Amino acid sequence: MTNEMIFLLQTVSMLLLTLGAFTLGKNYLKAFIGASIILANLFVTKQITLFGFDATGGNVMYAAIFLATDLLSEHHSTHDAQEGVKIGLGTSLLYLIGGQFMLQYLPSSYDTVHEGMQKIFVFAPRLLLGSLLAYLISQFHDIRAYKFIREKTGQKQLWLRNIGSTWISQLIDSVIFTVVAFAGVFPFSVLLQIIISTYLLKILIALLDTPFMYLSYRLKRLT
Repeated sequence: MTNEMIFLLQTVSMLLLTLGAFTLGKNYLKAFIGASIILANLFVTKQITLFGFDATGGNVMYAAIFLATDLLSEHHSTHDAQEGVKIGLGTSLLYLIGGQFMLQYLPSSYDTVHEGMQKIFVFAPRLLLGSLLAYLISQFHDIRAYKFIREKTGQKQLWLRNIGSTWISQLIDSVIFTVVAFAGVFPFSVLLQIIISTYLLKILIALLDTPFMYLSYRLKRLT
C-alpha cells in the first residue's frame, strides 16, 4: 500500500472518529482534541513523502483537531471551541513536560526502550516554541474566522465557513511554525518550499473534511 493510500485511509478514519466523538457530546469532542494533540506530537517525529512532497506524520491529526473545533463552533458555541483549544494546550504541555521527566530517569540494565524514548521526547526549543505558538494562534484564529463567516452568511454556506476559516488558519499555522522553527537554519527558498508543501497537504485535508461537516447535521438529527 502506498503512502498516499495510507494517508487517505488515515484521513477518512480520523475524521470519522472525530464525528464519533461529536455524537457523544461536546465534552467528548473536547477530550478528543486533547488526545489528538498528543498523537500529533508523537506522529510529527516521523518524516514521510506524500504526493512528491516531504511531510511529517502529524498532519492528519492536526486536521482532525481543526474539524473538532469547527464542529464545536457550529453546533455548540465559540466558548466551547476555545475551551477545546485550551484543553489541547494543557494536554500538549502535560505530554511535553512529562516526557522530559521520564527521560531523566536512569534506565536499568534490562531496559530496552530508553533510546527510542529519547528520539521521541527530545525536542529542540525552537521546534517546541514554534509548535505551541502555531497551534494556539492558528486555532484561535480559526474559531474567530469561523464565527465571522457564519455571522455574515447565517446558516447558509456551511462549506464556506468550514473551508474558508480552515484554509486561512492552516496557512497561519504553516508560516508561524516554519519561521519560528527554521528561520536562520535554512535559506528563504527552503523555508518557502516547506511552507508551500505542508500547506498544500492541509488544503487537501480541509477539502476532505467538508463532507463530514454536512454529515454532522444528519447525525445530530439521529441522536
